[in-house]
Amino acid sequence: MNQNKSTKQRLVFTVINDINYDQRMIRICNSLQESGYDVLLIGKERPDSTSLHKQAFATKRLAVKQKEGKLMYAIYWIKLFFYLLFTKADAFCATDLDSIIPIYYASLIRRKPRIYDGHELFTEMKEVVTRPKVKKMWDWIEKKYLPRFQHGYTIGPAYAAYFKEKYNLDFKIVRNATVLEEYKRKETNEKFILYQGAVNEGRCFEQLLPAMKLVPYKLIICGKGNYFEKAKEEIKRLHLEKQVILKGYIPPKELKSFTRKAHIGITLFDGLSLSNQLSMANRYFDYMHAGVPQICMNFKEYRDVNTKFEIAYLIPHPPQVEDIAEGLKKLMEDASYHKKLQENCKLAREEYNWQNEEKTLIKFYHDLFKN
Repeated sequence: MNQNKSTKQRLVFTVINDINYDQRMIRICNSLQESGYDVLLIGKERPDSTSLHKQAFATKRLAVKQKEGKLMYAIYWIKLFFYLLFTKADAFCATDLDSIIPIYYASLIRRKPRIYDGHELFTEMKEVVTRPKVKKMWDWIEKKYLPRFQHGYTIGPAYAAYFKEKYNLDFKIVRNATVLEEYKRKETNEKFILYQGAVNEGRCFEQLLPAMKLVPYKLIICGKGNYFEKAKEEIKRLHLEKQVILKGYIPPKELKSFTRKAHIGITLFDGLSLSNQLSMANRYFDYMHAGVPQICMNFKEYRDVNTKFEIAYLIPHPPQVEDIAEGLKKLMEDASYHKKLQENCKLAREEYNWQNEEKTLIKFYHDLFKN
């Protein structure tokens, strides 16, 4: 697609997180910008946000002092709605339910196409399903607004099947696969375990941290989230301060160096949440592309990939401390097994990569405007 500057279609994407660290959205926006669209990504600026990173596409953050809760959502939605009313746009895309309301009304008033990008099964996340009043609110929002988004895509076949069964929505599949680059491993003398991503409830830190008491290896955690402070407390309680290192937020480019040096990656989820059971996490593909065998849940999407390319040691649900420790020991101490999974990562990355996924994404927007 070759469009001159004056005729470029403007795509506006919205999230409620800090766009500096949203790797999926950075990939999506880069691909569409390079394909000839004029792209704007809007996110939330927290009081502790770092400077906005320079991107190839336009970015905007709306300042909200409140970190969480209904007031935070209300303030962000109001600010976002009015910003959307007066910014240039040919189509609006809501990322998950937490930005769907401003997108719906702005697109309705301005008579522009609206798109839904389902990163999560939002009403099925653990932090939602375990809080009945919160669950009721998000269920109402989903039932009222999601059927009004006839155009959309999501992160895997299982999520797409969920949207089809529940709302008869035919969403395309654009996986969170990593950009295929030259294979670069950085072997180090000290073998370490890596967790990268949101440090949230439902990511099995309650089992992973005690499992570290049973193995003599270092765990590095890159990320923050709603379990971060609790993780600090647990590390202290278990006397793991020298063994488990919390790095906090790491910019994506810097994070790559950690991933390429890691010996084992961690992709664990609590299966109490359907969103987790059917997930395909960003980190799963990042480990794959870096040639890092991983400890992973024996859930459908991961099991399906493992059937084709054995790249992970699968943990049954519910995850037990002993199961995780056993998997870590196997990957650390069985060199031939680790090597086999590492070689399979090299094969898998040729199929599961962003260059393949972006073809679906670009065709989606081409067809949207064509029709």
